[in-house]
This record gives sequence, structure tokens and C-alpha cells, in this order.
Amino acid sequence: MADAAARTLDFRIRDGLIVSHVTGTVPPRFEVILGSHPVPSAESERAGRRALALAALVPPEDSLLLLLSGGGSSILAAPAEGITLEDKIRTTARLLRAGADIYALNTVRKHISAIKGGRLAAASSVPFVTLAISDVVGDDLSVIASGPGVPDASTFDEALAVLRRFGGLESYPPSVVARLDAGARGGAPETPKPGDVRLTHVTARVIGGRRDAMEGATAEARARGYHVLCIDEPIVGEARTACVSHLRAIVARASDVSRPTCVVSSGETTVHVTGQGKGGRNQEFALAAVAPLAALPRPMVVASAGTDGIDGPTDAAGALADSTSLARAEAAGVGQPSRFLANNDAYAFFTALGDLLITGPTDTNVGDLQVILLGV
Repeated sequence: MADAAARTLDFRIRDGLIVSHVTGTVPPRFEVILGSHPVPSAESERAGRRALALAALVPPEDSLLLLLSGGGSSILAAPAEGITLEDKIRTTARLLRAGADIYALNTVRKHISAIKGGRLAAASSVPFVTLAISDVVGDDLSVIASGPGVPDASTFDEALAVLRRFGGLESYPPSVVARLDAGARGGAPETPKPGDVRLTHVTARVIGGRRDAMEGATAEARARGYHVLCIDEPIVGEARTACVSHLRAIVARASDVSRPTCVVSSGETTVHVTGQGKGGRNQEFALAAVAPLAALPRPMVVASAGTDGIDGPTDAAGALADSTSLARAEAAGVGQPSRFLANNDAYAFFTALGDLLITGPTDTNVGDLQVILLGV
């Protein structure tokens, strides 16, 4: 995104800051800070403080352009007063393990931050434009990377409700609970809301999202001769449950199709981590498909992958399962997929079968993509 902006705007760029968790080509006049994902690091905090300083120093005759993509909530961090980086890390990790979706997670993030929820835009008085590539189902600009450049309608009360829902207040750092409680009682400033005079200079739009990935997959499948079914409804909810429901719907929908078929869908599921294993939501989605696929009379392959090439704290984008996965696992002495599901250990299961999808970082993020192939 920075490279495209540099080529398009060229000499009109005075200064630039790239914050990412992967290295890449650096255009002229850009500083680079490598943050961390899916939980922030010290460099993430340095990036957040640098971005706030940059926004405040833009001359009145200039404008500020924010190019935003998924993952920004973690790689760009600036804890609010009274909150430490360690507090944010513990809170983020706890919510992720509890299976909080991105809307719930970012509601909390925005209310323990000095940069999210429109606060970055409020730090500047010049024209402020956000162009976002969305990894959020629904493309809500206030949720993508926790909306540093747009108004935020969520509240401290809602953030407290999220903590109560996902583990209870006692599961989170006391400083985080104290700030949210103080904010709910009016003792801490809310995020800038729609209509806030501090954000009258702000404009924003989504320039890419999950449907772009679906269109690309659909075009490729058709070019390879497949009959294509494109599922517009997003795949959401607990990964292992969403997978089984999705498979049932696909089998029913394609029951009268007599040619090889490709089904394309997208979305973002969650995982409630109760085990000690390793994996991510896409790997768990694929793992939940192993047993049902073996029972179907029609050969099928299910692939689920993060479009950023990163699924959870692993080097895989996701995994694939097919009608032979269960038999191959039994023949290799790997064990039943249910045991790996119980331990949230999809990575180990698919490593043993050689069925991890490893692409490396793709430098973009439009959520998760599922591709299902049905034979005849």
C-alpha cells in the first residue's frame, strides 16, 4: 500500500511511516517500524507513539493519508494512561483464547488505547483520509484495525460487558478493569463519537475486502473448468461448529450438480482455546471437516486459509482436509482428529499428514477464504 501511494503521489509525500509485522520494499521518505501480530510488542507501542507524534506535527497546509489493513490493532499500539503494554498483551491474549470475535475484541482495544477509536485522527487538525483494506465481516471502518482514523460508536460499558462475557472481570489486569470502570462512570474520556467536532476533517472508505478474494478464487476456478458456487453469506462463529454446518449446507446445495464443483466462501471464525496445542482458526476449521468428509459418498476437499498467510501463532496460512484424511491419519498412526480438536492441536495433525497450507506472508489481509472442491 505504501509503495502504491509513493508511486501515485511521488513528490507530494513529505514524510511517511510504515508499520508492519513483515519486511518489504521501503519507498523513499518512509520510516519503517516492525510491530507484532496478533498481540502487540514494544515495537508496536513505539510505532503507535510515533504515529501520534507524526499526526500532531503535520503542517496546516498538508494532509494526512492513513492506509490501513487488518492486523493494525496489534502492530500499532499506544496504551492509554495507566495501562501498560503488558496489560494490553495479557488482555488481548485472554480475549483471543476465550474466542472473542473481532467486534468484541476491538471494542476493548479501543477503550484501553490512546490511538484507536478515532484518537489518531483527533490528534491532527489537517484533512485526514483513511483508505482501508478490510479483514472485518461487514467492512465496519470503526472495527478495521480498531478504527484509528474514524469515529467510534462503542462505549466503555460495552467494553466491560465484553470482559464479563469472556472470562469475567477477575480474569483481566486490574488496571484494565479500573480504566473501563472509570470510563463507564465518566471518569475517563470516551472515544470520539460520530458527529464529534474533533473529527470534522476526517473522510474514510473501504477499498478492498473479502469479496475481492472470493472473486479471484471464483475466476481461477472457472478458468480451470469447475462449476462454481459462490457463497456470499460470511462464515462466522466457532470454527469447528461453522465448518460442520457449512459442509452440510454445501452437500445439500450441490446434490443435483453432476460435474466437478468449486464452492468459494469467506469470513472470520473464532476458536475458544481450552487445550494446550498449536493451531489457528483455519486449521481448526479444516480439522473439524476430517470426520464428516470420510462419511460422505462424494469425494471432497476442504481448504481454509487466512489471506494474510498467517493462521494463529503458526507459520501456516491454514490447512486442507479431504475424503482420505481420516484413513491416512489412521494408517500413519496419527490418531483420531477428535483428540487433536480437544487439545486445539490442528497444527500437529496436519503436519503429520503434510496438509498444512504454507504460503508465507502475503502482505495483505481480507479475512479468511474457504475453497471446497466436490468430485463426481
